[in-house]
Amino acid sequence: MTEKYQNFLRRYGTALGGLALFIFFAIAAENFLNPSNLLNVLKQISFLTILAIGFSFALTTSELDLSFATVGSLACVVAGGLIYHQFSPILAIAAGLFAGLAAGVINGLIVTRLKVPSLIGTLAVSSIATGVSFWITGGVAFVGRWADAFLFLGRGQLVGIPVLVFWTLIIAVFSLFVLKQTRIGIHMIFTGENDEAARLGGIPTQKMKVLGLSISGLTAGFTGVLLASTLSSADPTAADGFMLTAIAAVLLGMTMIEPGHPNVPGSLIGALTIGILSNGLILMGVEYYVQDIILGMIIIASVSVSASTITKAAFSV
Repeated sequence: MTEKYQNFLRRYGTALGGLALFIFFAIAAENFLNPSNLLNVLKQISFLTILAIGFSFALTTSELDLSFATVGSLACVVAGGLIYHQFSPILAIAAGLFAGLAAGVINGLIVTRLKVPSLIGTLAVSSIATGVSFWITGGVAFVGRWADAFLFLGRGQLVGIPVLVFWTLIIAVFSLFVLKQTRIGIHMIFTGENDEAARLGGIPTQKMKVLGLSISGLTAGFTGVLLASTLSSADPTAADGFMLTAIAAVLLGMTMIEPGHPNVPGSLIGALTIGILSNGLILMGVEYYVQDIILGMIIIASVSVSASTITKAAFSV
């Protein structure tokens, strides 16, 4: 096997595995190739992908954000609560985004100013976010007939395609542009690669870490708003179920395109692979717990490829 072929497999092997998975379900799962089912897959992974991209920003600066799912739930109840009480949709959206951004900034300050490892600091913020969500709702979801303008964010369609798919593509393209084509993005990458060398080179590494965690919080806030819009309800645990799957998507993405490094295309393909796997297993009538077992195996296999990056992000101070 030539070195060129080995490099190709190292960069694209996981993506080829995802393609093989798609072909397998196309043959083995009835109705898998139905256009409505494929659109449903893209719609279902929208939340997962947006959260994964946000998590990637934090990991790019060598920090972990384990609060993004509960922060998404908090943003969901903040936005949904305002809509439920008949406030302006614009105010509700802004409040949800602000809740996510505020949580991200707090995470960044805890890590950079208080010198608490991100693994611990973001878990603490996650606990706080959960408590605040239940405090706002009293443990009962906000449900009702909400303004059409707000519901369009998550339920609308453009040229027959769910608007959620467009939101995902916009965020993915914009994020890729920021990371690869802007000075801030390059500084974030350098900070994650070697923060001490980056600092000596004049890069404000602490600000980059705060920025990475803030973006993760902001995307979680946006996901929470989209969830409230899509579900026409706001539950204090609305986004909690995306925790492991979003992390798995990012870790799976780190095995391809730029092996060992968080990257937007990889996270996108990772989320799509997980979505295809979940949808295909459901269509084949496989028990739900099999998905959890496979997801755990994906995380273990992915981390084995990028263990040094994850360890550094979890315990750096």
